[in-house]
Amino acid sequence: MPGAGGAQLLAVYERALPQVYGYLRARTASTAVAEDLTSETFLAAVDALRRDAVPDLTVAWLITVARNKLVDQWRREERDERRRFQLLESAETDADGDDDAGERFERARVHAVLHDLGAHHRAALTLRYLDGLSVPDVADHLGRTVHATEALLVRARRAFRARYDEKAHHDD
Repeated sequence: MPGAGGAQLLAVYERALPQVYGYLRARTASTAVAEDLTSETFLAAVDALRRDAVPDLTVAWLITVARNKLVDQWRREERDERRRFQLLESAETDADGDDDAGERFERARVHAVLHDLGAHHRAALTLRYLDGLSVPDVADHLGRTVHATEALLVRARRAFRARYDEKAHHDD
């Protein structure tokens, strides 16, 4: 009964919106991303209601959907970062000059951003993504615990992303 599901969603929406948005905003770097993920969460709820796939439409269920949307976002960001680091790596290994101007420009931007970072962030990112070392190997090279290295990589990726976005905005 789609009409009943829609009414149920509207009833929960008013109560859940601030909680879902607050959950996402506290875990994202920007208001825009939190707003997008909040929208995606409620669109997923509508879709689930249409398919009768909602066990119990509650704020807790919506927070779980929001958490899944957030994880998807992090995965997309990580894939984008890996692509940037792969471009940088290929710039250091390709000497034939067959790539196009856009790729050369992108590699130069990635390289510049990497060099703008602090030494500890640059070292962690270089060892992990350019040298392809596992997190335990990076930890060993840096003289840190695995847990501390994971935290360092999270901070380094965040710093890289912020600087990259700033530089991309400035370059455009």
